[in-house]
Amino acid sequence: MRAVDTNLLVRLMTRDDARQVAAAEAFIQKGAWVSHLALVEATWVLSAVYSRDAAAISIAVEMLLGHETLSIQDSDVVVAALSHFQKHPSVGFSDCMLLEIARKAGHLPLGTFDRGLGKLPEATRL
Repeated sequence: MRAVDTNLLVRLMTRDDARQVAAAEAFIQKGAWVSHLALVEATWVLSAVYSRDAAAISIAVEMLLGHETLSIQDSDVVVAALSHFQKHPSVGFSDCMLLEIARKAGHLPLGTFDRGLGKLPEATRL
């Protein structure tokens, strides 16, 4: 299966360049895989470059999870991270992903100096 890069995901989520959106849609038409890294980078771009708020980022991630031709790496991890993010948007999606990846790998608690992340279950603020 093909894989997608961050910038391709950003085009699909923002739809801000018609030519690139068409190329991205054509590329994923037969199916494509989305890694955790590409997804996390894309959510950072939405926040930092496009000034999207947590609600808009959540909608974008939900759109990718429900997309008919995209396969998200460990989608159960992404769903769990999205749930944390929706309840605690100040933590950030990437930190929620870190926690859920650690959980799936069986490596908890997750140590952190981050105040927000440290409030989540099974994260330990040092």
